[in-house]
Amino acid sequence: MSKQHIDLNRRRFLKTALQTGAAIALPLAIPGRVLGKDGASPPSEQIVFGGIGIGNRGTYDLGCFLQEPEVRFVAVCDVKAARREAVKKMADQKYGNQNCDTYNDLRDLLARRDIDAVLIATGPNWHATASMLAAEAGKDVYCEKPCTRNIAQSLELAKTFRRTGRVFQAGTQRRSLPHFAFAIDLARYGKLGKLQAVHAHPSAWETAVGPSVWAAAEPAPPREELDWNLYLGPAAWRPYNRAWLEGGEFEKGGGMVGGGVLEWGSHCVDLCQCAASADHTAPVRYEPLVDGRSVARYASGVKLVIRKEGWLGLGSCPVRFEGDAGWVEAGDSGKLVLSSPALLAGRKVAEIGGYPISFHVRNFLDCIKSRGQTRANADVACQSHIACHAANIAILLGRTLDYDPQKNEFLRDEEANRLRSEALREPWRV
Repeated sequence: MSKQHIDLNRRRFLKTALQTGAAIALPLAIPGRVLGKDGASPPSEQIVFGGIGIGNRGTYDLGCFLQEPEVRFVAVCDVKAARREAVKKMADQKYGNQNCDTYNDLRDLLARRDIDAVLIATGPNWHATASMLAAEAGKDVYCEKPCTRNIAQSLELAKTFRRTGRVFQAGTQRRSLPHFAFAIDLARYGKLGKLQAVHAHPSAWETAVGPSVWAAAEPAPPREELDWNLYLGPAAWRPYNRAWLEGGEFEKGGGMVGGGVLEWGSHCVDLCQCAASADHTAPVRYEPLVDGRSVARYASGVKLVIRKEGWLGLGSCPVRFEGDAGWVEAGDSGKLVLSSPALLAGRKVAEIGGYPISFHVRNFLDCIKSRGQTRANADVACQSHIACHAANIAILLGRTLDYDPQKNEFLRDEEANRLRSEALREPWRV
């Protein structure tokens, strides 16, 4: 109902009451939280949140969300009972009540009509499926990275969010940090001259693996303590083994060689995509790993160099952008190194180390209100993840691959095309 309509009804009610002499009961005091006092947001401006899979990283994320005055966190879903209770305690302490509801199955949380948005911080195996289910349920989504397991899933994620009109923010928060943003702008707007190459250094190169490809079966905990079937979700079934709870190749990219390209590449390759003005596309050629480097090439001629070794010691996830008139390098220390001080043009760039997500969360919340596109929206995440997946496939097969970013297929390579997707367990095909 519009504010104008509410005001009109209120005036009619008051006029009728005065004419008839009816008594009007007015509250003696209105709680400050209703009026938005003391930094609180009134209910009409609150964004009601739920959380799905809030573990170690998710707990940090949730803490950042809870600092925002308009966020109201009301429910958590996790297949692990201990995590459900820990997050409920965190939320209840924040609000001074016992109102945070807990769920084992994400479908029950997503069925709630009062929830506007969800924070998804499950294992990577669940990210895309949970995000698309949330969008179909009418929820906006902040999803930790890596957001997808393969090229086909990347495309479907973007398609789903375009069709549903929901707001999506990938957890690639470095896009929202001042020094990375400044370095990107130097590359995008010609301050480095004609851009020649963008360099990404995933700090964890190899695929994270569990105890073995097929670990020995162990007695599973009671379902009310851990729902193993829901933990696996879309992944191929395997017997319970406690070591798998620490993550494994079925969670982080299918066990391909160079899986770290996806795990950390979803950050640093993503920054390179932005610097190369390639948020709408992906490289067209991918070369295998040679001397610690895998080189991809955009249609523009710019090289994307994914390399094992670092450079100037600027912290984890460093990137380097090189043009024919200069270069810039940035990393998680919050510092910038430039080929010339003149590139700063007198500006002072804030040094914020440790890759906090607060700026990224703020961008997400603002876009929920405006219904605008976030910095790391589903289309952006789709292309940066495709670049990582395609690089992984070239590394796995050990040969150069040509890719058509319009048709989203490899050229003249049937084996590579088969690796664009993988089977998902029922009923988790979206």
